[in-house]
Amino acid sequence: MMNIIVKVATKTGDFAENKDFAAKVREQFIRPALAAGNVVTLDFSDVSLTTQSFLHALISDVLRRHGTKALDSIEFKGCNRNIRGLIETVVQYSLETLPGVPPTEARNERT
Repeated sequence: MMNIIVKVATKTGDFAENKDFAAKVREQFIRPALAAGNVVTLDFSDVSLTTQSFLHALISDVLRRHGTKALDSIEFKGCNRNIRGLIETVVQYSLETLPGVPPTEARNERT
């Protein structure tokens, strides 16, 4: 198993808001890692703020398609408290939209 590291700040700088970059990371790194059984580490070191829409473009579709299993292949590193909170929010609402997954179960999977 390989671990692919994506250093978000190298493309976004201090403020990660570019949804096109997020979608590119999703398509070039996250989806292939899931298919190959690899892990992607999304390194938010040196990023002080991100938008919820950036995170949505980055992970929401993958979570909706693969469910909680996708979280086995995605790691988040170097997240400050605000970024961590936004990630948890996006994970929660992405999983809550899955058919047959009660909201409580989705919340328990993300922590």
